[in-house]
Amino acid sequence: MQETSSEGSIVRATLRALVAPWRLAPIVLVSLPLLAAQVRWSVDPRAFWIGLLLCLLCVAVAPVSYRVLFPEGLDLSHGGIRLLLYAAVGSGVVLSVGYALPRVTHMQDTFLSEPYNLAICGGLFLVAGWGLGRDIGFEETLAHERARAARFAWEAEQAQLLALRSHLDPHFLFNTLNAIAEWCREDGAVAEAAVLRLSTMLRSVLAGVRSVTWPLSQELELMRTLFDLHLLRDPDLFQLRMDVADGLGDVPVPPLLLLPLAENAVKHGPAAGHRGPLTVEVVAREGAVVVSIDNPGASRGPREGSVGLPTVERRLALAYGGHALLSLESADGRTRVTVTLPRQGPQPGVLT
Repeated sequence: MQETSSEGSIVRATLRALVAPWRLAPIVLVSLPLLAAQVRWSVDPRAFWIGLLLCLLCVAVAPVSYRVLFPEGLDLSHGGIRLLLYAAVGSGVVLSVGYALPRVTHMQDTFLSEPYNLAICGGLFLVAGWGLGRDIGFEETLAHERARAARFAWEAEQAQLLALRSHLDPHFLFNTLNAIAEWCREDGAVAEAAVLRLSTMLRSVLAGVRSVTWPLSQELELMRTLFDLHLLRDPDLFQLRMDVADGLGDVPVPPLLLLPLAENAVKHGPAAGHRGPLTVEVVAREGAVVVSIDNPGASRGPREGSVGLPTVERRLALAYGGHALLSLESADGRTRVTVTLPRQGPQPGVLT
């Protein structure tokens, strides 16, 4: 029962593929000279319809029979039995229409009914079925492989997202935990605040791993928690300013997309000895949301083996299909990373 259903799907898929313009055009170009010769060199006025029927049946039956008999491509492992069946189908179609039908209808001999021309039509049947069936099979295989590649890319992106649990700078986490241990002896209130912020941050990270998208406001809140943890350890490390234009908090974004950029802004800026203001700006621009993170310290570009920017770039490409942009600029002793996201969110079907 399953095999019958599979053959039925092959027949339907093959017939649909035959009417594609890039196949239909050459089929017509080959058929027209045959029809013209059939009309020109035949006496019976019904010869055109015999020729047309022969062309239509060959085009429809040949690739379908080839694909049903050879679903995985030409295979002679069965001793050539399927090849003989394929040849029998072709001979049956050509002889039935080109030889038997004219005699049953008492037609005069036609151009395509001549034995030599019937043999040529039989050869055309076999070659056309092999060529068209093989081409359609390759096209379906390519589409299938592209779908698999897209699925694997999505699964890889999910694996990257899961890896972000451990992508938070371990030195930062360890240093924060060590600082909390010291604050427990010196300032219980600060230690408690640090534990609560760290707990909130890790809870948000775990929630983001399980989510497909979340509001931009939640991503920005996670970034603020990261900045606050750094400032708890060193209140003078940098001066934070976050400006978010009204109405942008509900824009859907992939979870944890901007967190590596915020982490880099601190790690390669204030934490590397470049103290000063650190600014996060979110504005709307021509149907897009533009997020800019500006930190003190000039950037030397992505380092070999770095994972922050490359990870964000890969996730942007997967989620937005090339419609999101990331740029890195460095001037006057400061670095600015800008991410431009479509306001409607990730592409449907990519992150679902």
